[in-house]
This record gives sequence, structure tokens and C-alpha cells, in this order.
Amino acid sequence: MERIYLSVPHMEGTELSFVQQAFDSNWLSSVGPNLDAFEAQFSELVGKPCVALASGTAAIHLGLRLLGVGPGDEVVCPTLTFVASASPIRYLGATPVFVDSEATSWNMDPDLLRELLTQRASAGKLPRAIVVVHLFGQMADMDAIRAAAAEYAVPVLEDAAEALGADYRGSPAGSLAEVGAFSFNGNKIITTTGGGMLCVPDEECAARVRFWSTQAREPGVAYSHRQLGYNYRMSNVLAGIGRGQLSVLPARVASRRAVFQRYVHAFRNLAGMRPMPEADWGTHTRWLSCFTVDQAQLGCSRQQLIDFLAECSIEARPVWKPMHQQPLFEGAECWRGEVADGLFRDGICLPSSSNLGAAQERVIEAVLDAVAAHRDLGASCVHG
Repeated sequence: MERIYLSVPHMEGTELSFVQQAFDSNWLSSVGPNLDAFEAQFSELVGKPCVALASGTAAIHLGLRLLGVGPGDEVVCPTLTFVASASPIRYLGATPVFVDSEATSWNMDPDLLRELLTQRASAGKLPRAIVVVHLFGQMADMDAIRAAAAEYAVPVLEDAAEALGADYRGSPAGSLAEVGAFSFNGNKIITTTGGGMLCVPDEECAARVRFWSTQAREPGVAYSHRQLGYNYRMSNVLAGIGRGQLSVLPARVASRRAVFQRYVHAFRNLAGMRPMPEADWGTHTRWLSCFTVDQAQLGCSRQQLIDFLAECSIEARPVWKPMHQQPLFEGAECWRGEVADGLFRDGICLPSSSNLGAAQERVIEAVLDAVAAHRDLGASCVHG
């Protein structure tokens, strides 16, 4: 039986023409017309200068460096996120301080953030920056977060790796903070197979990021270096894929949202299978279709459901494991954490590809079969 994956690339067909242009012109490395055009088109989308990079992680790394993060600093970060949101803090010698989620959007709790900043201000040492993550395609409550950050003059980085195409009160993801980072990994709504984008305040900042991303080589024919740089620039070939993908972004968002709605309709009579909420402040792209499982009501646990689907050759995963539970960050400070813990315990991500098509019926049937099988087993145990 063919395996159904969680989220796979969906090529439109036009990507190949841009890639062919790169091959025909021999612009194959980290300069070229595709790269310039992709950055310009993305800049038009978010309303800020943009720099195309090798990954979303590279974008977060250079974004934090642009905000002045360095050794000995603290950086606030949500605990419920993928590790790439937090690891670049360590790259720069800084210390992450984790904050719990709120139930409305599953993103960083603005009230806890304000409490943390107030406490740090009274101690005379504010964090250097705040990383806000837009989880699974839904933006965090940016008005409340920005108000808290502005009160204490702490800059914000938007990790919008999972949220391209989402908006907050009409403003696109990545446009509401000092810097915004995106990912074009193969599992994202659009992909360059691997890559990222950093959105910055002005062209001067963009020039600095491009400089750092190309090994910080000084002008001139000699290879001279005064600053630490990285091999982080996207290639002209991959930017060609990005140009084709960006042209169909609205259709991809619509497809992902339709996948989610089909799940919601199919599970409408399943007590204990609750969809990730959509906050009233903007559009949730439903990059991944997420639900929480109430074992007492549903009759099976989140893990039992994942295991059953795996036997049916269907990939499903838990929501992100909180950073405060990770051995990598053992001992790190975390402000609360029980909301994130509960979401990790009960949360499941179902196959969500924009080209999922008829295969979604197989996923739905498998979920219903899993619930029925575990309910029958529970009844047998009670009466046996």
C-alpha cells in the first residue's frame, strides 16, 4: 500500500522553466536573475526588503544577529515550537528563556511574556530579543505581543517558517516585527526544496545580511575577511523553483484549508477529536491539519491513533515536543508550560499536503477504523 506522508512538495510545472533558465544562462550559484526576482517578488508580498538564504534556520540565525544578540544575552522563545526556533539562540552564545502557549492559537502567551519582561526589567536585565513563532500556519497575537515588547523596547523576530500566506488583521506573516524569517523546506506550503527568507527593515540591513551570508568577504579581488560570515546564500537554481511556487501561493493555502475542513466535517460526530482553533484575528493557512485527542471521550489515545495509522502506511505525528522537555535544553528557564505539555500529549498532525486529493479518504477511514477498533477493545475488556 502506497504510503501517505504528512506534507509533501507540490510542484506547479512552471518551476522547471525558471530552473532551465538558470541552466541555460549558467547562473547556478548564489547570484543570478532568479535570485533577484524571487527576493523582489517576496518583498512585494510582505512589504519589506528580503534576502533569500539556504534555510529558515539560517534566516533566524542572521535575523537574531541583526538584532544584536550575542554571548550572555537572553532571548525569549515559545516552548511549543520546532527546535530550529531556539537553536540559533545558542549559535550566538545566548540563552533561551521559554514561554508557554495560550489556548486560543497555541502560540506564545502574551500575558506570560509581559510578566517575564516586567520581572526582567525590575532585575535590571532585559532580554535582547523575542522570537515569536506562528505555529502550524496560524499567527500569534501580534498586537498584544508587540505592545509588551514595545513597552520594554525589546525587538521581535517573527518565525513565520510555518505560516507563509497567513495574516494578522490583514497584515501578512513576517511583516509585523523588526525581522521575519520563513522556510521553504520540502514540507512547507511552498518549497524551494531547501531554503529560507529573511525580511528586514531596510536595504542597509539587507546588504548586511547578504554580506554575512556570503562568508563576509570584503570588496575587492582578494579574499579578505574582517567579520565572521556563513555560507548561507540561496542558489539561483533554487530561487527559480521559488519563483514558480510563489505564483501559486494563494491556491496552495486554499487547498490546505480545504483539506482541514474535510477532516473537520468527517470527524464532526467524534467526541474527543477537536480541531486546532482558528483565532479571530486572521487567516490560518492550515499548513498542517492539527487536532487534539481526548482519550476518555474518543476511546483511544493520541499515540494509539498514530500507531494505528502507521500500520495503515499513513504518516501522522504529534505536535511539536516543547523545548522545555528537550534534553538539549535541560535546565533552561520556562515560564509555565502546562498548556504546551497538554498539547504535546494530546495533539496530532494528520496528512495535509495540498495535493492530497482522494488519498484523504483513506486517512479519514483509517482514523474512524482506529477509533472503532479501540472502542470495541475497551468494551471487550469491560465485559470480558
